[in-house]
Amino acid sequence: MAGSPPREKQHGVTKPISLAGPTEADIQRSADLEKFLVNAGLYESHQEALKREEVLNRIRLVVKDWVKHITRLRGYSDQMVENANALIFTFGSYRLGVHGPGADIDTLCVGPSYVTRDDDFFFILHEMLAQMEDVSELQPVPDAHVPVMKFKFQGISIDLLYASISLPVVPEDLDISHVSVLHKVDEPTVRSLNGCRVADQILKLVPNVENFRMTLRCLKFWAKRRGVYSNVTGFLGGVNWAILVARVCQLYPNAVPSMLVSRFFRVYTQWRWPNPVMLCSIEEDELGFSVWDPRKNPRDRTHHMPIITPAYPCMNSSYNVSTSTLRVMMEQFQYGNRVCEEIELNKAQWIALFEPYMFFESYKNYLQVDIIAANDDDLLSWKGWVESRLRQLTLMIERDTYGKLQCHPYPHEYVDTSKQCSHTAFFMGLQRKQGEKVEEGQQFDIRGTVDEFRHSVNMYTFWKRGMEIFVFHVRRRQIPSYVFPEGYKRVRSRASATHQGGKTSSDDGDGSRQLKRKKDLEDDDVKQMASERCKSFSPEGIGITSPEVFTCHKLVNLSSESPIEAVGNQENPNYSTPIIGALREPRFMEVEEQQQRAETIEGGSSCNSCAVTTPVCEVRLIQSMGHEGNSQGEGSAEGSNHPGSLATADSCESDSMPSMVGLQEESKPKAALGIALTLAPLDPDVQKPVIRFKCYYIPSEVVEAFAFYSLIDIVFKLFFVFNSMTAG
Repeated sequence: MAGSPPREKQHGVTKPISLAGPTEADIQRSADLEKFLVNAGLYESHQEALKREEVLNRIRLVVKDWVKHITRLRGYSDQMVENANALIFTFGSYRLGVHGPGADIDTLCVGPSYVTRDDDFFFILHEMLAQMEDVSELQPVPDAHVPVMKFKFQGISIDLLYASISLPVVPEDLDISHVSVLHKVDEPTVRSLNGCRVADQILKLVPNVENFRMTLRCLKFWAKRRGVYSNVTGFLGGVNWAILVARVCQLYPNAVPSMLVSRFFRVYTQWRWPNPVMLCSIEEDELGFSVWDPRKNPRDRTHHMPIITPAYPCMNSSYNVSTSTLRVMMEQFQYGNRVCEEIELNKAQWIALFEPYMFFESYKNYLQVDIIAANDDDLLSWKGWVESRLRQLTLMIERDTYGKLQCHPYPHEYVDTSKQCSHTAFFMGLQRKQGEKVEEGQQFDIRGTVDEFRHSVNMYTFWKRGMEIFVFHVRRRQIPSYVFPEGYKRVRSRASATHQGGKTSSDDGDGSRQLKRKKDLEDDDVKQMASERCKSFSPEGIGITSPEVFTCHKLVNLSSESPIEAVGNQENPNYSTPIIGALREPRFMEVEEQQQRAETIEGGSSCNSCAVTTPVCEVRLIQSMGHEGNSQGEGSAEGSNHPGSLATADSCESDSMPSMVGLQEESKPKAALGIALTLAPLDPDVQKPVIRFKCYYIPSEVVEAFAFYSLIDIVFKLFFVFNSMTAG
């Protein structure tokens, strides 16, 4: 109609919330935000951009040579070899234009139908890259949801995917956004192709690309500072944040970046999950690929934070999110919303929004996941695999505790430079679900959960000797100093010290000093054993020492006053030992376990059943070649008879040899355990002997000759008889 105002174009599946443009104050705040991002080093230099282009051109030449080599090996004609081709596409932050200095480049190699992912990409191309001097830190991850090969090319990190399309020759002008590229390909190939297709669609669906890029750059930086940027650990990755920001741009098409950042937090603090975030309607197609549809697919109904990709087939890009990680992100959204409100009122500056999250000040209890390998190259691949499985541990704990024990996996790795072996560590915060009614002394037994996690980790295809994983329960005051900047560790507050020191001891002064000296001696023993274990897996010692299986079970107790502060005995909150350590089960295993029991804090009392004594056991279990038993032992979630289990709230833990019990009962080895019981001199501080068990492997011929029976029962009978005699 003549004279009617022009109709505003609709972006997305709904009408925009507001068409308002910026005020002068908004423009000034956007300028201040851009200045802050530049000063924070989020933009790369012109020289770095040129180097990235050079690296991409080199990779293009490498994959073309690789495909021609495969074509020649397949016996094709010389003309076919000459026409053989492969293309490199980019996606992710580099394609969206929001990458920063040192960021990796997400790349996709598209090859012909006869070049396969499993045999040609992950083996032949892998070997070609491994022989190149410009390539370092080569790490294949074939079992990932989207199979990827990670490496550095001239110092620039590359994530390389592969897609084999249904064409014998890949044309140079291939339109990857056209749906025909998905014809006759498998699901992993569709997921690989969709990275590029989604990036292209996002840029087409936002009203202003430059405003979108600056806002996304800002919020990615914020997410990393607040510890919620990691798809692999259950938070959000680059494509997730891009879709969330793009949706806000659609809802406020005329807003500038400062407005979009504020509206981002305002929208998503009020978003009613699991309602999906979509940039366009979900399209069906005759190709028949499954698309996200909770009405048809029961599995889609379990997604907690659906963020739907805009390219066919539309998928939930945030399927990794769990109830625990969603809770953490909602808390951070609320934090961002409060700060942005203060910024709009001129009560705060942009720097306040990017304050780092104090993870190690936020919880009282943590899981520490130590990852060890024989060398740095093995650690790189082993760490990538374990990190990809940490999300499963979070889901398993949520499942087995019915959501009452909440986990916060922190997506940062820490390295203890004092260790001689190749090592890295991850941490997870633990807390009882807020508002949950908890009975006094309630405990969560997650031993079986960690056992299940161990088995999933043990499925690693490229496992090598020396690859280990250890999982510990540590309290806030026991967090290692190497996780803090410059080794700084927060000083324990006066209130905490007063709470611990308020316990009265039933022993006199001399007895307390004896207990303290005894505890210090045991701490030194434990530290020495840990140091020896780390040294044994260094490159120098790997030839003589095989991988260990270390099992030390422990309960997680959530009391009403201090979640997970008391374990076994609520009067002894300082008790802390490893929960469980696990690694792939080799044919030759060795266990060295030293436990501390009846550990007391200074000025506190020990548990009744342990009094002053603390047996220190050194167990060496050697398994013969050809023994394929189960090393789980009795330390499972069902093991209510296990000392220190749920039914025993006022006793010390006694997990002497769970692995040995499991081996004897669940399998028939080709030999048996020979056991030597030795008595060390009396400890002058505790006036009790130290008992040492050593278990040796005896050939099956000797076992048959002497007809040993129930050796484990003999061990425990000897132990209790000897303990009764010494106690008397």
